[in-house]
Amino acid sequence: MDLIESLKKQERLREDYWKNVDYFLPIRLKWRAQMVRHFFHLFPENSILEVGAGSCQWTREISESNGNRNPICAAVLDKELYEKNNHDTFPENIEQIHLDKFPGKLSERRFNFIVGYQLLTDENAGGLLSELKNLLKPGGQILLFDPNPWNPYYRIRRLVSKLFFFFKQAEKNESLSRIDLFTLLSEAGYIKIKILPYDFLFPPLPKILLWPMQNLSLILENFPYVRNFAGSLFIWVQKPAEENWKRPMSSLVQHDCFKDQLSVVVPSRNEELNIPPLIENLLACYGEYIKEIIIVDDNSRDETANVTENLALEDPRIKLIRRSMPHGVGRALRDGFAVTKGNFVLTMDCDFQHILPELTGLFDAVADGADMAIGSRFSRESVLLNYAFTKILANRGFHILANLLLGKHFRDATNNLKLMRKEVLNSLVLEADDFAANAETGLQPILLGYKVKEVPISWINRSVDMGFSNFNILNTGPNYFVVLFRLVFRKWLGRDIVRCPPVKQSSKT
Repeated sequence: MDLIESLKKQERLREDYWKNVDYFLPIRLKWRAQMVRHFFHLFPENSILEVGAGSCQWTREISESNGNRNPICAAVLDKELYEKNNHDTFPENIEQIHLDKFPGKLSERRFNFIVGYQLLTDENAGGLLSELKNLLKPGGQILLFDPNPWNPYYRIRRLVSKLFFFFKQAEKNESLSRIDLFTLLSEAGYIKIKILPYDFLFPPLPKILLWPMQNLSLILENFPYVRNFAGSLFIWVQKPAEENWKRPMSSLVQHDCFKDQLSVVVPSRNEELNIPPLIENLLACYGEYIKEIIIVDDNSRDETANVTENLALEDPRIKLIRRSMPHGVGRALRDGFAVTKGNFVLTMDCDFQHILPELTGLFDAVADGADMAIGSRFSRESVLLNYAFTKILANRGFHILANLLLGKHFRDATNNLKLMRKEVLNSLVLEADDFAANAETGLQPILLGYKVKEVPISWINRSVDMGFSNFNILNTGPNYFVVLFRLVFRKWLGRDIVRCPPVKQSSKT
C-alpha cells in the first residue's frame, strides 16, 4: 500500500471511531487543541498544516484555541470527506484542500508547524515522517497523537482479534512503540524528540467517571509507571535549523491600556544565562507595554547582576536591584514591588521565557475587567511536562485544602506568573520570605474580594542550558501551609486578611 492510501485508511478509521465510539470526543479535541497552542507558543503569523484533517473537527478547535489568528491548512485525504466539508463554513484563517497524492500540491509549501491525529502505522511511518520534515521550515515543529500500544484496552483488543477471526476485519494496523518511533524520528533527522504517554480519558471508561477522570488525568499522566498505560502518545519533535538560529518573534501588543504602564518584576538568583533572552523576548513581544523591567538579583553567585547592568546601559527601562543577605523570593518580591511605577505589575520567573506568547491570555483577562490574572499550570486546559510528581501531589493537596478551608475555588494560586493592577499590589503585605510568598500574592487578593481569573498556561521543565531551579520542596513546602493557616485563622477570627496597612519596603540598589 502506497503512502497516500495508507493515510486515507487511517483518516477513515479515525473518523469512524470518532463517530461511533468516542463519546468523549468534544473534550478530547479541545484538550489536544490546547496542547497545540501551548506546545507551539503561537505567534499570529505562524502557519499550521494539519495532515489528515478529515471532517475538520479538530481543525476548528485548534483555530478557536488561539482566537482564529493563525493560518491553518487542513489537508483532507479522503475525497468524500472533503466534498462533504465543502458545504460547511470555515473561518477565513482555515484553508481546506484535498490531496490525492502526498505531499502532492503541498510540495512547494513550507509551514512553521505540522499536526496530525492517528496517522502513523508500521507501514507508513518512515515515509510520512520524511515527507513531513520536507514540509517544515527550519526550526519548525511537529505534534502528532497516536494510540499507545501499551494501553491495556488496546492490548486486549489486539489479543481478542487474534483469538477470534471475526474481529480481524475491524482491526487497525499495529501501532508503533516509543522505541520504534524514537528510532524512526532520529533516522529521519529530527531533534528535541519527546514521546510521552497522554490521556486517560477514553472509551470504554463509563461516562459517569468523566468528572473524576478529568481531574485525575493530570496526576495519572505524571505518575511514574502508571502513565505508561495512557490511551495515547504525543510525539513532539523539531526540524534542525542553522547554528545559532533563533525563532522569529513579533509584537503581541493588543490593548492600549497597558502601553507604557507595565512594570515587570523578576526575582533572580544565579540566572546569568536566562536574563538576556528573557529581556530580549519580553521587549520583542510586549515592548510597547513595558515601562520597566526590574531584575531583583537575590545574592547570586554568578554574573546575574553584571549581565543585567550591561543590558541596562542599552535600555533605561531595565533596572537592577542588588539585594544583601539573607536571600529569599519573598524578600526579592518585596524589594521589587517597592519601586514599581507602572499601573500594572507582572511578576514572573526566568522559567517562563519560552511561553511569552501565552501571556496574551493574562493581558486579555485584565483588559476584560479582572483585577489580577494568574497563569494556571493546573487548569484542565494547561499543559504540564516533566513536572516532579512530588510537586504535583503537594500542589494539589495544598489547593484542595485551601479551597475547603477558605470556601473558594481556584486551581493554581501559588504560581509566580501573575499580572495585577497596581491597586491590588498596594493591598498586599508579604510576610513570607521564601517561595511561599507566591501563595500570599495569590491568596490575599482572592480573600480581599478582588476579581481574580486563572489563565491556562504550559509549564515545561527547565532544559539543561537554563540551569536549575532554586526551589526545594522539602525546605519550602511546609511554609506554604503556614501561609494558608495564617490566612485561614484571620478569616475565621474576623480579622483583616493583611496584618497591617502596606508600607513601602526598603531596597538596596
